Amino acid sequence: MSTLSRPKSPRTPTSGKNFDKEESFWDKIGTLGRKKRIKEVQEVQQEGKIAIDSPGSPNAPVIPPEDYNLEDNESRSIVQQASLEHPHFRELLQVLIDWINDELVEERIIVTNIEEDLYDGQVLQKLFEKLTGHKLNVAEVTQSAEGQRQKLAVVLNAVNHTLGFHHNIPKWTVESIHTKNTVSILHLLVALVRHFRAPIRLPENVSVTVVLAQKVNGKLTSRFLKEQITEQYDDVGMRCERDAFDTLFDHAPEKLAVVKKSLITFVNKHLNKLNFEAADLGSDFKDGVFLCLLMGLLGGFFVPLHEFHLTPKDTDQMVHNVSFAFELMMDQGLKPKARPEDIVNMDLKSTLRVLYTLFTKYRNIS
Repeated sequence: MSTLSRPKSPRTPTSGKNFDKEESFWDKIGTLGRKKRIKEVQEVQQEGKIAIDSPGSPNAPVIPPEDYNLEDNESRSIVQQASLEHPHFRELLQVLIDWINDELVEERIIVTNIEEDLYDGQVLQKLFEKLTGHKLNVAEVTQSAEGQRQKLAVVLNAVNHTLGFHHNIPKWTVESIHTKNTVSILHLLVALVRHFRAPIRLPENVSVTVVLAQKVNGKLTSRFLKEQITEQYDDVGMRCERDAFDTLFDHAPEKLAVVKKSLITFVNKHLNKLNFEAADLGSDFKDGVFLCLLMGLLGGFFVPLHEFHLTPKDTDQMVHNVSFAFELMMDQGLKPKARPEDIVNMDLKSTLRVLYTLFTKYRNIS
């Protein structure tokens, strides 16, 4: 005859035999469940380890195990630790942080970490307003994630418009900034420095190695990408590529006059077909209208008038026109050696470079 065992609350008393069976059954189920969960975690971590530590990747990045837990078809990019610790990368971070703090000193804003301090749009809003002098119609403080994304959308829309991203796609999005993507934030800040000609010198040729991890059909794969953050710049953040025009401006003004005469003869030869004529290479191309019309004439295609402003009323419309003309040039296999803002700002050297690019390709067209 079996004796009664002391019941475990909240169960009712049962015989030792029956209790042993019930206990062993539930213990077995619990053990199986725990083993299954442990096995799943181990499999996911092992998949990540195999993908990241695969042959051909000698410098395996240090990635937390939780970063391997991706949904199917989800991807995530992670900057290699070696890139984050590189002296040039750290210098770039410090230069950008110091620049932001200098710009926002009157706002009593102090940035110490670009990911943590810029992701919600608050600092970016203040920085953009300081650089442009225009007030954005957004809430000053937003606590919810959705509110932060909405604010970021307004701020980035204004930034992209000012930077001339009317058709081209920038290297940052609301989601990438809000999720504290280091590379996206750096691309955005460098673009702002270049556009507004910040009086700082950016470290040259800074790049990072990014690990792009993606899960497809339950398998985690990875690939390494090199992301270029800065190139070669001069003292005011502009790209520096010395060419023949630098030499002409610096050492041969008499030859420069000959080049200018040749270029204005070339452009007027074609603009005259529409009863237009350029008199000054520096100022007559700043609104982008002649450039748009010239591309259609030289390329032998019609440029839709609704794609650009025939009578631009402000700088934004001028930048839009020049950006559109540059896109037409790139469609023809040409690479404009200037920024739209340089043309709008009547930078003669930049305008001459662009026109000379056209002259080189189309000089034999009647």
